[in-house]
Amino acid sequence: MVRTYEEAVAWIHGRLRLGMKPGLKRMEWMMEQLGHPERRVRAVHIGGTNGKGSTVAYLRSILQAAGYSVGTFTSPYVEQFNERISINGEPISDQEIVELVRVIQPLADELEQTEFGGPTEFEVITSMMLYYFGKQNIQDIVLVEVGLGGRLDSTNIIYPLVSVITNVSYDHMNILGDTLGQIAAEKAGIIKSGVPLVTAVKEPEAWEVIAKTAAERKAKTYRLGVDFTVSDRQATVEGEQFSLVTPFAEYRDLRIQMPGAHQVENAAVAVMAAELLRLGYSFLIDPEHIADGLATAAWPGRFERVSDSPLIILDGAHNEAGIRSLVETVRAHYPDKRVHVLFAALTDKPLERMIRQLDELADTITFTTFDFPRAAAAEQLADLSSHPQKAVTGDWIGWIGEKKKQMGSDELMLITGSLYFISEVRKRLKK
Repeated sequence: MVRTYEEAVAWIHGRLRLGMKPGLKRMEWMMEQLGHPERRVRAVHIGGTNGKGSTVAYLRSILQAAGYSVGTFTSPYVEQFNERISINGEPISDQEIVELVRVIQPLADELEQTEFGGPTEFEVITSMMLYYFGKQNIQDIVLVEVGLGGRLDSTNIIYPLVSVITNVSYDHMNILGDTLGQIAAEKAGIIKSGVPLVTAVKEPEAWEVIAKTAAERKAKTYRLGVDFTVSDRQATVEGEQFSLVTPFAEYRDLRIQMPGAHQVENAAVAVMAAELLRLGYSFLIDPEHIADGLATAAWPGRFERVSDSPLIILDGAHNEAGIRSLVETVRAHYPDKRVHVLFAALTDKPLERMIRQLDELADTITFTTFDFPRAAAAEQLADLSSHPQKAVTGDWIGWIGEKKKQMGSDELMLITGSLYFISEVRKRLKK
């Protein structure tokens, strides 16, 4: 039996050796053994390719402003493992992690002896979260972020009040499929019968699949740009300002701190979800809660300004659509800066298409790697770049230190790529 926090986390991470095993059989078995805690969790289920974490942050902030206690389940973590299960933005304690592992570990051992095989790392963490929010510490609402895909994701064991699919673009094609239609079919797996759906999906190929699934399951759908619309968007010094019209209300001059057109979309989706909680489930959410919640919401590693002098921005843009949004945001907010990019990524991404976009933005681009199982080698990344000012470093800590000394006021250091890399950088810069 685990005794310490270190042992508990080591045991959880040790499950990584089992890789990914899509399907809900093991989750159903575990929930049965635990007395179905998932049935006692009032949840919003949030899937999509990009923007899940930011959408969680906006919705959590709105609900907290309205006085509700909000659980969240997110991944990956940025500073500490415990963040994955949080209440009102505060990670649960080390002791609670130990207690949850003590509940789940014997079940995992028992499950390993069955035809289903042992649970994966993500299944273990999902089970811990559902047990915690379903039995130990019931919240007014829990915002559950999908791990990967949707249909076979271990979080899909829940029956939420509202479902959200932020968007659909190319990522994890080795698992989810090669076309937007195939990827959308996996994401659409979270649509439950009779549960309203909020989405910002634009691509016709993806939308067709989602609309068809929603119609089959009689899930009323609210689509950004059709059923609720953003107008008067403008970049501000702090972030963005915009107005929003939904079928039920009109909001003028909403403000968010996270810059980028994509963040306005995430915020709009969060507002629409909050309205459905208000109308369908009697959550007492007023217009000022929405305005205050959006204005205060923040999410680490998403266009995060970690230093003003010199200007350093961290952004976990880890797929093609994420990089595109990042490039547009830099151009909108810092059109006159010389941009020095530091990039590290995982091997299973469309690296060439990502790097091509960064090449166009950067004045200089440096490739590096970090300590992670699927991290791409710096040389491998550099080979995909055609930038005249490209470089490679094995020591990104030293590189950041040197670059900081050389930078002038017209320069911007942009550190981007894998969220796991951003997490490492952030820890280092905080020190």
